Amino acid sequence: MRKGRCLLGAGLPFSAAPGACALRAGAAMSPPGPGRPGGAGPEPEAGSALRSVNTRELSEVVFNNLSPRCVLPVWLDFEGRPRCYPVLQPRSGRIMRSYRGHLWLFRDAGTYDGLLVNQQELFVAAPNVTKADITLPGSEQRCWHWSPRDQAVLCLCLTAVFTLKERCLQVVRSLVSPMDYRKLDIVQSLYEELEDHPDIWKDLRRLSLERNEALRN
Repeated sequence: MRKGRCLLGAGLPFSAAPGACALRAGAAMSPPGPGRPGGAGPEPEAGSALRSVNTRELSEVVFNNLSPRCVLPVWLDFEGRPRCYPVLQPRSGRIMRSYRGHLWLFRDAGTYDGLLVNQQELFVAAPNVTKADITLPGSEQRCWHWSPRDQAVLCLCLTAVFTLKERCLQVVRSLVSPMDYRKLDIVQSLYEELEDHPDIWKDLRRLSLERNEALRN
C-alpha cells in the first residue's frame, strides 16, 4: 500500500475481497433508523446471530482512529449483514449518530484484518458511551511520559502484537495478486495461509459462538 493513501482491500477489488461487506453507496454518517431497511446485501451465514437491535434511542459517539492504519467502520444491520462506512484516515476521528444496541466492528482498510475498539473486538452503541477508540491488536501497558512542563504523566500504552509472520502475510497480500500467490518461491503451507484471507464472516461466527458460550456459563 502506498504511503499516505487508504486503499480498500489492497491487492483485491473490494467486491472480490473474501468476507467483504456490502458497501453502502453514498453512506451518510449514521446507520438506518428504526424501521428503515439497511439495503441489499449477502444473506448472513448460518451461525452468525450477532445483529444490531432496532431501537429509537440515539447514541452519538466519536470514532477515534488512534492507529496508524486506514480504518473501515463496519455496522452490523438488523439482519446481521455487515455494512461498510467511509474509511477513517490514520489518527483521525468522526462523529457518528448511531442508536443504542447497534453493533460495530472495525477493519484495516488495506489488509482487512480486525482491529480493536475500546480494547474489544465489538462495539455496542449506548447513550452513556461517547467514544470508540480504535487501535491495533495489542497489550496494554502502563508507562510514564514527560509533559512539556517536565511533569511525569502516567499513560496507558499499547504494544502491537501482530507476529512477524502475520505482518509478512499482510504485506505480501498487499503487494501480490491472489492469482500469483503460488508463483512465489515459498513453502506449500504459506500458500495456504496467504489464501486464507481475513474474513469478517468467520469473525462473526467466532464472536457469536463465544457470546453463546459466555451466556451458557
